Amino acid sequence: MNRELLWFGIIGVSAMLVHFLLVAVVLVPVGLPPLLANILAFLLAFQVSYWGHRHKTFEAAHVPHRQALPRFFMVACLSFALNEAMYFVLLRFTPLGYRLSLLIVLATVAVFTFVFSKLWAFADKEQAA
Repeated sequence: MNRELLWFGIIGVSAMLVHFLLVAVVLVPVGLPPLLANILAFLLAFQVSYWGHRHKTFEAAHVPHRQALPRFFMVACLSFALNEAMYFVLLRFTPLGYRLSLLIVLATVAVFTFVFSKLWAFADKEQAA
């Protein structure tokens, strides 16, 4: 479990940095609204998450892609829906800026992602049933 948490943190921070930097340094400065920029950054950060968690965090290379990829995509989409809803609320109803709001959201959603990835997305069929 400690190894998983360490790798989840490393992969998660890597994906979060990709996500955050795309929004804050690339997409918003060129004129995209923060919520739209967040969607595009999510799609790219997903790649970092899937491959990293599959091979390092959960060591699930033995779990077929046809099982793990759609499950992890569903976890990621649910995580993203939570992400987008929380981000909207923080942007709309708090004085926090878009960068700090995004950092808070990404850290919070990480807990949900870990639990459902471990127990369902990357679990063997027998474990996840």
